[in-house]
Amino acid sequence: MKRAILSVSDKTGVVAFARGLVDLGFEVISTGGTSRALREAGVPVIDVSAVTGFPECLDGRVKTLHPKVLAGVLARGTEEDAKTLESLDIQYVDIVAVNLYPFAATIAKPDVTEAEAIENIDIGGPTMIRAAAKNADRVAVVVDPADYEEVLQELRATGGTSDATRRRLMIKVFAMTGTYDMAVAAHFGAAEGLPPVFAVGGVKAQDLRYGENPHQKAAVYLPPGGGSGILGAMQRQGKALSYNNLVDMEAAWALVREFDGPAVAIIKHTNPAGCGQDQTLAGAYEKALECDPVSAFGGIVALNGTVDAALATRMCEHFYEVVLAPDVTPEALEVFGKKKNLRVMELGPAFFEPLPELVGKHVSGGLLVQQNDPKADEVRQGRVVTQRAPTPEEWDALDFAWRVCKHVKSNAIVYARADRTAAVGAGQMSRVDSARLAAIKAADRGIPLDGTSVGSDAFFPFPDGVEEIAKAGATAIAQPGGSIKDADVIAACDRLGLAMVFTGRRHFRH
Repeated sequence: MKRAILSVSDKTGVVAFARGLVDLGFEVISTGGTSRALREAGVPVIDVSAVTGFPECLDGRVKTLHPKVLAGVLARGTEEDAKTLESLDIQYVDIVAVNLYPFAATIAKPDVTEAEAIENIDIGGPTMIRAAAKNADRVAVVVDPADYEEVLQELRATGGTSDATRRRLMIKVFAMTGTYDMAVAAHFGAAEGLPPVFAVGGVKAQDLRYGENPHQKAAVYLPPGGGSGILGAMQRQGKALSYNNLVDMEAAWALVREFDGPAVAIIKHTNPAGCGQDQTLAGAYEKALECDPVSAFGGIVALNGTVDAALATRMCEHFYEVVLAPDVTPEALEVFGKKKNLRVMELGPAFFEPLPELVGKHVSGGLLVQQNDPKADEVRQGRVVTQRAPTPEEWDALDFAWRVCKHVKSNAIVYARADRTAAVGAGQMSRVDSARLAAIKAADRGIPLDGTSVGSDAFFPFPDGVEEIAKAGATAIAQPGGSIKDADVIAACDRLGLAMVFTGRRHFRH
């Protein structure tokens, strides 16, 4: 009789899987809670202690780590191994279905203790699935409930599992145990600053149509415990998300979270085409769109409140790739449904969860890791360095411009009023060119810049940048300071009647 060992923390689908195995003539061996769940469901099951002749002990810390189990998993299909098993009265194990203690979910609890974290470090589970994966030539190992039905279908059709399926499942195991161990190391290695280990990656969750360009393959990978942030969003309608959609969604989400009141960000190629805030989400949307409706075409819209039918109707007058919000009403979904390809993403309360403390970026040969750039809320604590201090209206506009410029590719210059962007200069090699380009775009759209305030993500190396900004009509500037030419830049501001605030913090975005 064929044997299967089932021992799972996530019991999703395990009863149906076990019942299917029994119907196919398998003997099911199980442990602890899994054994109880199967028995209560009326599935014939043998406790692992009956196989090993040794009771589970140490509060379940030791269950499956026994030669009677591991030898049955690791034995190859050779005559020599068969004789060894027979001499030791050990039976082959053909299927191992095990998933691991929920370490990631446990440490995510705000009040988790070190003792709780340690008890959720799985020992027997990784040993079992690694043993089964090593012997994938003979043993099928299932760590994901989503694979139960495929395994049963193959067993019903052919009496066994295919080489291709066993190899796919084997790869999944080593991806899982690798990321699991990294999560443990990262948790216990956490400290002020950067930890000795940075856990990243996971198991492939889905293929994307392509990467940044059609000739590049791409996929989404999720860590143990599933996706968070935008990868945890629920897609309510529309085409499958692309690689570029996801990158732009991240940029839009990060920007709109800078604001506490109703706010909207429209992103195109990771840069803001417009951003607005208002007493209502509908008002914020109009202000965001006003900045650059041409560039908004095909963009990503992120809103930090509930999208209703009236706002959905207005948004449907334009072409967007994605709408991202914490909530979308059923009536709004009905309106959006008229645009079948529009991707509508609902993130729920997770929209407002804290950003990860650390972020990484791949470069050839390894990974760069840094602390996340915190909220850009330092303008009002900045130091006025000019003869003239900003007016109350300019302070409000500087605060808005500063929050937006953090999310613009450097060199970043943002002209803004207290509630909206007026013009955005992004990604130029010269800060003067960013200032000039933004002003040109505003002039082309008939948007006056007189009386606007400017946020600059880094210092001005020479006075020419502030001269260009004054020429456009802006009257106040927020910048980090720190140039060896600061005195010359301040003198130029005084000569031009500009107010300038040094924030003391740079917000480059590369």
